[in-house]
Amino acid sequence: MDPKAEPPILVIYAHPRPRLSRVNRPLASALQALPAVTVHDLYLRYTDYDIDVVAEQRALARAATLVLQFPVQWYSMPALLKLWMDEVLESGWAYGPGGTALRGKSLLVVASTGGHADSYGPEGTHGHGIDEYMLPLAQTAVLCGMNWLAPLVLHDANQVDQDALAGHIARVSGVLGAAGAIAG
Repeated sequence: MDPKAEPPILVIYAHPRPRLSRVNRPLASALQALPAVTVHDLYLRYTDYDIDVVAEQRALARAATLVLQFPVQWYSMPALLKLWMDEVLESGWAYGPGGTALRGKSLLVVASTGGHADSYGPEGTHGHGIDEYMLPLAQTAVLCGMNWLAPLVLHDANQVDQDALAGHIARVSGVLGAAGAIAG
């Protein structure tokens, strides 16, 4: 592999308060250690919210798989991740006439929630399953011609025990390790 080339998996990690993260911070660290993975920590890179669109598009162009890693907040993604998507996934580049840069790549969401798994469902506190809250991201994949992969979600992030956390990190690392081996 060219030493200047990025690995085939690009993780866009967005956690606005990483010091308080029990799940996403250690997961991002574990993923960064994988040979096929590059992690872009948006809140570390863009403290001023001034996203380098060209650099991000170049990184995406070299990746075979895009992973969005974030805590679900108010049924959505953190603000900087939304801004990243608005600016980087431009019409004419990611979708629309001439927008083929992401066609055939894969999109995987790796998310955590503060709520219990049973709170996401018709009878739960939130009234809908977690997959329904992921629909805008699934549709983004469709619009960009990407392959939508089933999200990997860890519920109850504020209360999960160390064994469950280690299991989640191992599961996500295994999925990305396998994807890297295939893409590389």
